[in-house]
Amino acid sequence: MQPTLQIKYREAVAPALKEQLQLANVHEVPRIEKVVLNSGFGRDGERKQAAEEVMADLTIITGQKPVPTVSKVSISNFKLRQGEVIGAKVTLRGRRMWEFLDRFINVAVPTIRDFRGVPYKSFDGRGNYTIGVNDHTIFPEIELDKVKRTVGFDITIVTSAKNDDHARELLTMMGMPFRKPASQAAAA
Repeated sequence: MQPTLQIKYREAVAPALKEQLQLANVHEVPRIEKVVLNSGFGRDGERKQAAEEVMADLTIITGQKPVPTVSKVSISNFKLRQGEVIGAKVTLRGRRMWEFLDRFINVAVPTIRDFRGVPYKSFDGRGNYTIGVNDHTIFPEIELDKVKRTVGFDITIVTSAKNDDHARELLTMMGMPFRKPASQAAAA
């Protein structure tokens, strides 16, 4: 069985995008290629303990084991040595990507306190969107009584769109709740 968001993309979003963007070929329609979650660990004394906890929580959230990221250089002011584990990242593709996006858009984001929408301008110029999550407990998989530390991470949604406007339109049609830009908010 295919994830709900993937079915929505294939049956409703892709044909609508093709028509709206006036694309001749169905392969030109922007699509989501992958989702990358990236988290850093914190201060020197807590790094080893935090590494285990963060990696376990990212595994629970994504259903996939994270890859540790290591420092490339030594920085004495941060008590950081070259080759030391300083973060973790997970790259989701296929079924896990669609399931994660569905849970993120429809379950996790609406539970954020005082939520008014995700930032409208967090695109990189090439059609990729990045959003920061300060608290991992917005995901229903995390048991609140077992949480020892809050984990923040970045979520990057990589699309095949050629520009930010096409990617923004794709994510809007997928259900991403964007905050209205200042120009539209003032007019309303």
